[in-house]
Amino acid sequence: MGWALILVCASFFPVRAQESGEGSIAPSILVLEHAWFDGESRNDNRALDRIFDNDLVYIEDGRIMTKAEYLLRLKLATPHPYQVVLEATAVRTFGSTAIVVGTYREKSLKGGKTSPRRWRFLDTWVNKKGSWMLVAAGSSLQSK
Repeated sequence: MGWALILVCASFFPVRAQESGEGSIAPSILVLEHAWFDGESRNDNRALDRIFDNDLVYIEDGRIMTKAEYLLRLKLATPHPYQVVLEATAVRTFGSTAIVVGTYREKSLKGGKTSPRRWRFLDTWVNKKGSWMLVAAGSSLQSK
């Protein structure tokens, strides 16, 4: 009986603490995720520069990019996505780090035809001096 009570209490308290942290941080992180997708839709590298850490590591379909390479790819992208929509997401926090797992859809216009694609992603945000910065991210195109 005593061991069962200890196990129940030990499993309850960490979850409660994590839930309370996620409850206050998750909305802030989701605002930044939306700002990223909005900035990408508008090809606004200035907005993205403010939320990407200078040491950002981005992985897309196995290719590793720095912040500068990612921003250049967006600037030169053809076709450029005209719509990027965040779908299901989950935010988990670990102290000053937040992990976001989710999916998004993007639409591009190529040769007069709409080209929809769906991606799965994993983003890592770190609170640096009171500001959340994207430090690592990865995405992979999902099969149709």
